[in-house]
Amino acid sequence: MHRQKLRLHRNVWATSAASFLTDVSSEMVTNTLPLFMANVLGIGTVTIGVIEGFAESIASLVKLYSGVLSDRLGVRKPLAVAGYSVSSLAKPFLYFATSWPAVAAVRWIDRLGKGIRTAPRDALIADSVPPERRGLAFGFHRAADTAGAVLGLLISVVVVASVQAAPGLLDRSTFQLLVLASVGPAFLAVLVLMLGARDVPVKEGGEGRTRPKIRFSGMGRPFLYFLAFSAIFDIGNSSDAFLILRAQERGLSVTGVLWTLLAFNFVYTLVSTPAGHLSDRIPRRRVIVGGWLLYSLTYLGFAAAQTPTHVLGAYVLYGLYYGLVAGTAKAFIADLVPASRRGTAFGTYHAVLGLLNLPASIIAGVLWQGLGGWAGFGASAPFVFGAGTGLLAAALLGLFLPPLTGTTSADPDAPVTF
Repeated sequence: MHRQKLRLHRNVWATSAASFLTDVSSEMVTNTLPLFMANVLGIGTVTIGVIEGFAESIASLVKLYSGVLSDRLGVRKPLAVAGYSVSSLAKPFLYFATSWPAVAAVRWIDRLGKGIRTAPRDALIADSVPPERRGLAFGFHRAADTAGAVLGLLISVVVVASVQAAPGLLDRSTFQLLVLASVGPAFLAVLVLMLGARDVPVKEGGEGRTRPKIRFSGMGRPFLYFLAFSAIFDIGNSSDAFLILRAQERGLSVTGVLWTLLAFNFVYTLVSTPAGHLSDRIPRRRVIVGGWLLYSLTYLGFAAAQTPTHVLGAYVLYGLYYGLVAGTAKAFIADLVPASRRGTAFGTYHAVLGLLNLPASIIAGVLWQGLGGWAGFGASAPFVFGAGTGLLAAALLGLFLPPLTGTTSADPDAPVTF
C-alpha cells in the first residue's frame, strides 16, 4: 500500500481510537460475562440466549431510529458520543449484579448505548472518505476496534491468572475486578470522540436529508437483496456467548478461553485492513461471499471439535472470517445507497440483524440444551445449523444479487421487486 493510500480523514482516526478504547473496556467484561452467568449465577444456556438475544434486539430498534435521526438532523457526532456515554455509564453496575435480571438490565442498557452510536458512527466514517477508500477506512476501523479487544483480553488474562483461585471456573471476585478495570478506557473513549471527531456536511440526494423515512423502496433493490441474504445468514449466527460456552465445554479453562479469544482477535486485527483494501480493488461481494463460506467451514469446525486444540483452530478461522467481512459489509452498504440515506441504511441493516439475534440465540440454546421435557440435540447442533444458513446465504449472494452500476449504484426511486 502506498503511503498516500494510507492517509485517512481525522474522523476515521477518531472513531477508530474510540472503538479501540471501548473494546479494551468491553472485552474485559463481555467475554467473561457468559462464564460469570454460567459458573457463578448458574444460568442455563436458554436463559443466556434470551438475555443476549434481547440485548441485541433492543439495540437494533435504537440503531434504526438513531440512523434515521442522524439523516434527519444531518449530523452524526452527537449521537455517536451519546451512545458511547450510555454504555460507559452502564457497565460499572455489573460489579453489583447477583442475579440474572440484574445482569440482563445492565447488558440491555449497554446495548442501548451501542444502538445509539453505531449507525451514526458508521455513516460518519462513510461521509468522511471517498468511495475508492471506503473499504480501507472501514477495514482500518475494524482493525483498531479489534486491536482494543486484543489488549483487553491480555489484561483479562493477567487479572485471571493473578487472582483466580481455581483455573476451571470463573469466580465472582475475579469478574468484579475485571469490571472495575474496564471503567477507565470506556470513559476515555468518550473523551477522544468528543475532542477528535468533527461532523461533515451530508450530501443531499433523492428527496434530500430533511425528512428521511424508513421506506425500503427508497434504498434501492441491491441493498434490499443484500439485507435479505444477510438476514438468512444471521438466523444461524447466534450470540458468540455460545462459542465461549462451547470452548469451556470442550475442556478449556477460564484463562484458556481468554487466550483463545485473544488469538481470534489477533487474526481479526491482522486481516481487517488488508481485506478492506482488497475490497476496494475487487468486487466487495466476492469478499463477503468468501467470508460467509469460511464462516460455514468454521462453524462445522466448532461442531466437530473434540479437543481444546480443535476449538483454537476454529477460533483462528473465525477471526479470518470476521476480518474479511465486518468492514467490507459496511463499505458495501455505503456503496449501495445514496449519501443522504446512509444513516437510515446502516440503522436498517443493524436493526434487522440485531432483531434476528434473539430468535437465533434462542434457537441455539434450544438446539443445545432443549426446552421443557425435550433434551435437545447437544452442544454441536447450533453450529451445524449456523453452517447451513451461512452456506445458503453465500450461495444466494453469489448468484442472485443484481449487478451494480458504479460505486453508488442505488437509485432512491428504483422499484423494489423480488
